Amino acid sequence: MESLIQQAGLGDILAKVRNQERLSLDDGKRLFTCPDILALGYLANMVRERKNGNQAYFIYNQHINYSNICTNLCKFCAFGKEKGDALAYQMTVEEIKEKVQQRLDEPITEIHIVGGIHPDLPYSYYLEILQGVKEVRPDVHIQAFTCVEIQHLADLNKKSVADTLEELKEAGLGSLPGGGAEVFHPRIREITCPNKLSGEGWLRVAKTAHQHGLRTNATMLYGHIETIEERVEHLDALRQTQDETGGFLTYIPLAFHPKNTAMSEYSRTTGMEDLKNIAVARLMLDNFDHIKAYWVMIGSKLAQVALSFGADDLDGTVKEEIITRMAGGESEQALGHKTLIRLIKEAGREPVERDTLYEVLARF
Repeated sequence: MESLIQQAGLGDILAKVRNQERLSLDDGKRLFTCPDILALGYLANMVRERKNGNQAYFIYNQHINYSNICTNLCKFCAFGKEKGDALAYQMTVEEIKEKVQQRLDEPITEIHIVGGIHPDLPYSYYLEILQGVKEVRPDVHIQAFTCVEIQHLADLNKKSVADTLEELKEAGLGSLPGGGAEVFHPRIREITCPNKLSGEGWLRVAKTAHQHGLRTNATMLYGHIETIEERVEHLDALRQTQDETGGFLTYIPLAFHPKNTAMSEYSRTTGMEDLKNIAVARLMLDNFDHIKAYWVMIGSKLAQVALSFGADDLDGTVKEEIITRMAGGESEQALGHKTLIRLIKEAGREPVERDTLYEVLARF
C-alpha cells in the first residue's frame, strides 16, 4: 500500500501523517485533486484508527423540523419556503410535544431540532419548544438551532448571542448542530445565500457557544460551485477555531442535493466525491475527534464504505428528516438501531452506541 501512496505522489503526506504533523493548505489541495481514492482512504484510515480504533459510533435520535418558512431562501435549499407557499408549514409547541410523545417507548437519547429563519415567530416560541420537549422527555439531550438560527434568536431577543445562549441553556438546550456553515467563502455566500449570516458570523456564534459550555457540530456543504481552494480554506477555518476553543464535537461533510432547488441544473455528487470529502476532512482536521458519514445524505451503502475512508460515525436512527428529502434525497427515512449495528459490523467495525457528547452507552 505504501508503494501505491508513493506512486500517487503522496509520500511526503504519508510521512506527515505518520509523524502526526499538521497538513498545509497546499497538502489539502493536493489531496482533493489526487485521483487515487485508495491512497487517500489508506491515509485517512490511519488517522481514523489512531483516534478511534475499530469503533464506529451511532446514536438513537429523533429529528424535528419545526418550520420550513424562511427569509433566507438559499439557492441550494429545497426546504425553505416563503410564508404563504403551498408547501410552507410551521408546528405549534403542542405539535412538537406530540411528536416527542409518540416515540416515548423508544430509547431516544437526543432530539435534533432545526428550522428556517421564520419572519414572525417570537423568541418565546423557541424557549417554549425547549421547555416543552423537556416536559415530555426530561432526560433527553436537545441538540437544536444552528448558528444561523442562534444569531436570529439573539436579534429577536435584542440581547447578545452570549446572553441568549444562556437563556436557551436554562430552557433545556444541550448543544448546537452544525448546519448553516455551507461554504464560508464570501464569494459562495454572495451567489448562493446572500441573505444568510456570513461565514465569519457563523464561526463567531460557534466560538461563543463553546465559551459558554455548549459543544457544537461543524459542517460543509460540498458539490455545487465551490472550488477546491474554498473547500480547503473552510476546513482550515474550522481547524483554527477548534485550536482556539476545542468545542466542536464532530465534522459532517454534507453532499449537495440539487433537486427542487434554484440550482437544480447541477448534478448530484458522485460516490468518489463523497469518499474524497470524508477522507480529506479526516486528514486536514487533525484536532477533530470525529468525522461523520451522514447516511441520510450519502446513503447507507456508501456510508458503510466511508467507515474505511476516515469516518467513524454514521449519525443515528433519525426517522423523519425533511431537509434532504425535499431536495431529492433517496435514502431511507429511518434506520433502526439494529440495522445500524448490522451495517457497522458488515463494514468490519465495532458498533458503539453513543450519546450526543460521545459518551459510550453500549457496545455490540
